[in-house]
Amino acid sequence: MAFDIEMIKKVYDNMAVRVNDARKVVGRPLTLTEKILYSHLWDGEAKQAYGRGVDYVDFAPDRVACQDATAQMALLQFMHAGKKTVAVPTTVHCDHLILAKVGAEKDLAVAKQQSSEVFDFLSSVSDKYGIGFWKPGSGIIHQSVLENYAFPGGMMIGTDSHTVNAGGLGMLAIGVGGADAVDVMSGMGWELKFPKLIGVKLTGKLSGWTAPKDVILKVADILTVKGGTGAIVEYFGEGATSMSCTGKGTICNMGAEIGATTSTFGYDDSMRRYLSATGRQDVVDAADKVAAHLTGDPEVYANPEQYFDQVIEINLSELEPHINGPFTPDRGTPVSKMKEEAAANNWPIKVEWGLIGSCTNSSYEDMARAVSIVNQAVEHGITPKAEFGINPGSEQIRYTIERDGMIAAFEKMGTKVFTNACGPCIGQWDRAGADKQEKNTIVHSFNRNFSKRADGNPNTHAFVTSPEMVAALAISGRLDFNPLTDTLLNDKGEEVRLTAPYGDELPKKGFDVDDNGFQAPAEDGSSVKIVVDATSDRLQLLEPFEPWDGKNITGAKLLIKAFGKCTTDHISMAGPWLRFRGHLDNISNNMLIGAVNAYNQKTNAVKNQLTGEYDAVPAVARAYKAAGIPSVVIGDHNYGEGSSREHAAMEPRFLGVKAVLVKSFARIHETNLKKQGLLGLTFANEADYDKIQEDDTINFIDLVDFAPGKPLSVEFVHADGSKDVILANHTYNAGQIGWYVAGSALNLIAAEA
Repeated sequence: MAFDIEMIKKVYDNMAVRVNDARKVVGRPLTLTEKILYSHLWDGEAKQAYGRGVDYVDFAPDRVACQDATAQMALLQFMHAGKKTVAVPTTVHCDHLILAKVGAEKDLAVAKQQSSEVFDFLSSVSDKYGIGFWKPGSGIIHQSVLENYAFPGGMMIGTDSHTVNAGGLGMLAIGVGGADAVDVMSGMGWELKFPKLIGVKLTGKLSGWTAPKDVILKVADILTVKGGTGAIVEYFGEGATSMSCTGKGTICNMGAEIGATTSTFGYDDSMRRYLSATGRQDVVDAADKVAAHLTGDPEVYANPEQYFDQVIEINLSELEPHINGPFTPDRGTPVSKMKEEAAANNWPIKVEWGLIGSCTNSSYEDMARAVSIVNQAVEHGITPKAEFGINPGSEQIRYTIERDGMIAAFEKMGTKVFTNACGPCIGQWDRAGADKQEKNTIVHSFNRNFSKRADGNPNTHAFVTSPEMVAALAISGRLDFNPLTDTLLNDKGEEVRLTAPYGDELPKKGFDVDDNGFQAPAEDGSSVKIVVDATSDRLQLLEPFEPWDGKNITGAKLLIKAFGKCTTDHISMAGPWLRFRGHLDNISNNMLIGAVNAYNQKTNAVKNQLTGEYDAVPAVARAYKAAGIPSVVIGDHNYGEGSSREHAAMEPRFLGVKAVLVKSFARIHETNLKKQGLLGLTFANEADYDKIQEDDTINFIDLVDFAPGKPLSVEFVHADGSKDVILANHTYNAGQIGWYVAGSALNLIAAEA
């Protein structure tokens, strides 16, 4: 069985008690977010958290989900925790290590051959510790979770930032690093800074070319990539209830792009329909009994300003299709404005590729709406001007759309059907000609469009839009094509206007699949042997990080002062580097190679103070480490935004970095740094960033007095002998300082096993 109905019933029984208790203590109506948070508080912490007047709080998630690239490091850490089996239901999904190149069948076969060592490792570890294993080709983790595990009112964590996708089924689903997942898999509470609440009121109804994707593209334009940091976004209103469940999932998915902790929607008929269609009528029956607890109280939605820290209102009836980008997902352009924006910014007008899929937009409805545009092109004799590719979200989706004729329709237009996997969305795309680094434009329905992310070419201008708009723009071959007003020429020279897309929310014949790719764990995994070859370049057993020696850090060297945007893609790139995600030494050779050095505006070129020469960032870090010299990384705003990539914290720790001092952090990355025993600090005065010089030596003056709420004094000694002492803030509580003292959170877990 894909879900545990008895577990879900217990969650609902607990929710009924906790929500009523919370109302008594708080004395006011509750948002949906509060109801789920309060009902998942770790035992004994309930009353102190009611009222949102607290800092860090421990929670008890119901599930853990890991994708194959991050699962390697998470499970390597879990092996050190000393546990016989996972304490909560956990799954591993093989979706990242499959390169898109030729097409599904050949690409999957190549991936299975090239990554067999990793897949076998994940399968055996899953067998041993009671973890469900989804084989390569089974689907993208977040679509699989939505189809099989997500349920209204639940809480889950996942080792991928887009875990938040499950908010489309009314969960609080949150992306975390592997060490956080290990806590929960080990039976411990999961710590989260209690979030602010952002309410998004949706009025009106989507129609025509406007899709659920446009809602989050508009929200991203309003809030920017850091506007949701430290907050949970709750969508409500008539517009929310009028959308499909998978459409809600798309909106929640891209909440990661505004830095939100997660996003969610209240339980409604669209969720009932989706649960029933995916074989979970039992969940519907259980949820209906506590339906009042699975949405915000009516008073909240009637007067949202009284209950949310921020409220945004969007009229769906007036919302235009959006095309966001390039190089950042929060630069929004309504389709009617693209012609003038593209011209003003000299963006390449010719669209080279259109790509549909990823965890964001790979549902049955997404494929159906896109294929309705493709069918029009074929029927009217319109030849597509750009290349076109799709990634179905799961084997269940692929099997069903093939049965319903959609695959054949896509292929009539020359579409490449890639594997049920992430593919180009995460840089797993062998794009012909990308190595030439020519300036070009692609459009896709993915979530992120940072420089070099899809194809490794820094000059690829990637724009994010809905699946139906991707289809229209790819067919027209122009970024400035507006399907609402513009026409296309067919093979007879006739002008044709595309009509608005249409697609069934759910398949009329129901979902179908032959083999969904799931492997249940062994009933008793105690005899399962896990073998890691000592000579492997893909997998490496972990050694515990050294604990803090209790002394001030002195004589540290500046490794890099990163300028501007520095995402986890810049800190630890994906693409070809994914193959090393289970080998900490090898993956560390990509540390910060994408970050821009503030002193020369170059990437992967920093000064080695021991030689005076410029070298690659990892090489300089290794030189300092070999000499027994600690190093420090300096960063700009929203440092570490993007993926939940734990490697972006583990690599600096492994290569001798002791502290990361920035203007501000993205939530997940700051937590990951803390978990790995690093100092994650922020400038008390952001202007102090400018005082730091290339040849600085760094001393921590009062680290020996490290305590909650107490800023640290850091001395920067310049090459001319002058000094600047600055204050660095931190958000460590007593427990997190315990992680630092022990050398990592994992060291504490292992010591208590």
